[in-house]
Amino acid sequence: MDFGLSDDQLILQRSARDLLAKECPPAVVRRIAEGPSGHSEALDRRMAEMGWTGLLVPPASGGLGLGMLDMAILLAEHGRAAVPGPFLFSALLATRAIVRGADRRLKKQWLPKLASGECTATIALLEESGDSAHPAVLRSRARRKGAAYVLSGRKLFVPYAHCVDLLITACRTSGSDGPDGVTLFLVDRRASGLSIRPLETVDRTRRVCEVEMRRVEVPADQLLGRLGGGWPVIEHLLDLAAVGVAADGFGGAERVLEMAVEYAKTRQQFGRLIGSFQAIKHIAAEMVAEIEPARSLVWFAAYAHDALPREARRASSMAKAALSEIYSRCANRAVQIHGGIGFTWEHDVHFWFKRAKWNELAFGAPAFHRERVAALGGF
Repeated sequence: MDFGLSDDQLILQRSARDLLAKECPPAVVRRIAEGPSGHSEALDRRMAEMGWTGLLVPPASGGLGLGMLDMAILLAEHGRAAVPGPFLFSALLATRAIVRGADRRLKKQWLPKLASGECTATIALLEESGDSAHPAVLRSRARRKGAAYVLSGRKLFVPYAHCVDLLITACRTSGSDGPDGVTLFLVDRRASGLSIRPLETVDRTRRVCEVEMRRVEVPADQLLGRLGGGWPVIEHLLDLAAVGVAADGFGGAERVLEMAVEYAKTRQQFGRLIGSFQAIKHIAAEMVAEIEPARSLVWFAAYAHDALPREARRASSMAKAALSEIYSRCANRAVQIHGGIGFTWEHDVHFWFKRAKWNELAFGAPAFHRERVAALGGF
């Protein structure tokens, strides 16, 4: 592997950083975070115009046909800007679910719409147990009724279920606790019997919902993949989510370091700039020492999905475990450098601090991913 980015990837990185600095500065993040929907349709359209929504969609379906490393580069820039909205869940997770699991007919139906931004989607996996990585906790059910399936159950912390068009939903069609019998369905957000309630969480740059399914009828032709064969797709999505959140965390950690250093260069206390104090220099140096080695962890995990599939799961968990904690620690140190103002709603740093806390718990906490790495290594 070449650990440097290619010229095309550097162009992608720079163009994304420039666009988000212009279209999604902290003032826009604040406006969206304080609004009811938690996303901006204008920003979503702009990202679609840039081709980002079709980054992982094959060219035959209207996309760019790029790889996971390219997506990780883009998601790092999203984390740097604390971009609100369903992009990660739609352009990465839902898109890859359809690319990997759908038949030719469903791909033809949905991929061009996802690539163009005409349609957005999310994944609905998590239930009351809080563990989406084990099939035994799945309690939502689907039963056949003529030319449809009837879905019943409750999903928690479904990202942006209130505003996307499509929910990729996991239900059990047979069995009780094993991976066999888990099936994925493409559910229209406006389907009869589907009720969606936004949930309040600490991170205002990400919105999640409770989704209640009361006898929701889904046409049988909207079954994603093989009946009872959805679990391998779910495992793949959880690996991708780990990389996506790790990339977001890497970009966020870089940004809070920059914010802390910028503040330390301008804030005066005791008659001198606080950046001149050795204690502040130590904190900033510790942040740099943690962030820089994390870059290769994230890039390699993404690259493994493109070129080294046998390494992908282990690399994904390593990146997620490390970046979850690195981002949280760096965000905490950035708040400390800012002092009292860093704890206020009026200062922007808290958006990154709270996003770091969301990242730490989403799609598996660090302890879960460390145990997973150990198990994959035979320990």
